[in-house]
Amino acid sequence: MKDNESVLSKYELVVGLEIHVQLSTNTKIFSYDSAAYGADPNENTSIISLGLPGTLPKLNKKVVEYAVKMGLATNCSITRNNRFDRKNYFYADLPKGYQVTQDEAPICKEGYILINIKGQEPVKVRINRIHMEEDAGKSMHDKDDHYSLIDLNRAGVPLIEIVSEPDIRTPEQAAAYFSEIRKIAMYLDICDGNMEEGSMRCDANISVRLKGDEKFGNRCEVKNLNSVRNLQRAISYEFKRQVGLLEDGEYIGQNTLNFDAGTGTTSVLRSKEMAYDYRYFPEPDLQPLELSAEWIEGIRKALPELPEARSQRYQTANNLSAYDSGILSNDKQVADFFDEVILHTKNQKAAANWILGPILSYVNEHSSESFAVPVKADKIAEMISLVDDGKINNSAATQQLFPALIQNPDASVQQLAEKMNLLIDTNTDELVKFIDEAIALYPDKVAEFNKGKKGVLGLFMGEVMKLSKGKIDPKQANKLVIEKLESFK
Repeated sequence: MKDNESVLSKYELVVGLEIHVQLSTNTKIFSYDSAAYGADPNENTSIISLGLPGTLPKLNKKVVEYAVKMGLATNCSITRNNRFDRKNYFYADLPKGYQVTQDEAPICKEGYILINIKGQEPVKVRINRIHMEEDAGKSMHDKDDHYSLIDLNRAGVPLIEIVSEPDIRTPEQAAAYFSEIRKIAMYLDICDGNMEEGSMRCDANISVRLKGDEKFGNRCEVKNLNSVRNLQRAISYEFKRQVGLLEDGEYIGQNTLNFDAGTGTTSVLRSKEMAYDYRYFPEPDLQPLELSAEWIEGIRKALPELPEARSQRYQTANNLSAYDSGILSNDKQVADFFDEVILHTKNQKAAANWILGPILSYVNEHSSESFAVPVKADKIAEMISLVDDGKINNSAATQQLFPALIQNPDASVQQLAEKMNLLIDTNTDELVKFIDEAIALYPDKVAEFNKGKKGVLGLFMGEVMKLSKGKIDPKQANKLVIEKLESFK
């Protein structure tokens, strides 16, 4: 494989993604079987999931609603007159021998999203289509020494497949696009976004061409990438592999590939199927689906505020930086909590700092799958007020009071601070005593300060904080330390 930068720089990477989003409906797309994750093998099955002869599908209306939501959120046009098709292929975990999907009349078409990467211009990635379909079951080849096992719980679980145009040019753009789609799906509450459980999967169509060429090269499809990191790794590997083949004068076969996360390499699964291989034809057991303009408009009006709009609101209405706004709006639960906190405090920057600092640190440390904080929003606002009113310093609030509130979430913030002896001592005489003791420890640093080395101020402040056990107003202490140091000139 050639990975010389001068060789790689001659070529352009071309990527399109097919993202499978498992919809968070209670039941499957064409039956009343539960669509819940985590049941015992083959528990959530019926004669329809098993594909027994003579069974008939019945469309789940919620699947259609969720698909329309995603289409509207990604600037797609919505197809009023839909139909389903049969996609014929055989896998052991596809009991009917065909998949019910949409071919010529997908529910959403011709959309786009903008992706933002720090330091780069926004990139518009066009969406070719979004279509509804059913998932297949799951084959397991490592549970028995002699047999492959089949779990059909997932058979019939509703999916939407979001197919982009080949507008992606770097692994970083692919990651940003996938992450944005995931974020939107979670904001719409149509998918939990849990990639470990297979709620979102991605196939990457990858090709290369010489820079300046308009014709696309032969593409390879890497199947079932289940993390953003593996998506980037697979694309990076394929770019180098395909460039190496072209540089050696070899042909790039249009193959379906598997990505090995352990080795970071791809391998051929099978030759790439074309549309005619699937022998699509209209699904005879489902009537055409017609959506009214009024129903679609009702869904549009009920859409929640989406991540990009929320980020812009934080920047304009709440005077937060683009960075803080982006982090807050990245997760809907985090953003919702911030909105709740600022209902109780006007110090919106402090609210953002609390959430992006100690609160997210707590969530990450406790490996919470979702944003779950025992301390309610109004309690966070009370702590902010204590700091703003000079009754407690910020380090005591974050390092001592907040952990105590986690253990006692119903406690009064003020009373708990008093009980823990965290309230600032307003006795100036006591503070001056601490300052004198701190300065006495470093007489040589006093002269350095008055010669312009202002950085030593932190040394004195650290000692004052230590002597006072943090029970002082840092702003007041800082002012008095400077005055005292300057008195030695």
